[in-house]
Amino acid sequence: MTIATQKMTLEEYLNYDDGTDIGYELDNGELVATAPESEPNRRIASFLFLFFAQQGIPSYRLTMKTEIVISGTRATTRFPDVMVMSDELATALEGARRSTIMFDMPPPPLVVEVVSSNQENRDYRYKRLTGVTLKRTEYAARGIGEYWIVDPQQQRVTVLKQVEGLYEETVFEGNSPIASPLFGSLSLTPSEILQGQA
Repeated sequence: MTIATQKMTLEEYLNYDDGTDIGYELDNGELVATAPESEPNRRIASFLFLFFAQQGIPSYRLTMKTEIVISGTRATTRFPDVMVMSDELATALEGARRSTIMFDMPPPPLVVEVVSSNQENRDYRYKRLTGVTLKRTEYAARGIGEYWIVDPQQQRVTVLKQVEGLYEETVFEGNSPIASPLFGSLSLTPSEILQGQA
């Protein structure tokens, strides 16, 4: 839900406090309230967080719901469900008053988005797998090397890897092992992710 206010700058957004517990992201300068995650989506994100830790990623380089500032004509921020950070990025965030990856920080090597069933129209506006989508373009422009879209409704995981500034996608379904530019061939399937267990 977009909040009816005038367009905000990134600085105004980062300092915004309406005295409530409502979470917001900034979309092209507009304040947008974010809905709580569904329990199935939270389980999928938690499962992936733990899976990445089991692959040897140290806990300080794994995060959930860390905000990232995206370039655009107006200020925009996004909250990927799971993120793998580089050592350099984790160091840059140390001591920050807010878990927000700013423009002057390096991009994360991997972000994961879980398509929300309760926000399907909004999520698909950004995450639709056909054609060039806004969110895909934003993440590519930000230099994020790998972007996973976990889609419980379509029962698939799409892995996008950046090649020469654009994403190339590979769709995985059922019990096909996922291949990742960051991890290589994994003993992980979409079915396991969608069920939240390996």
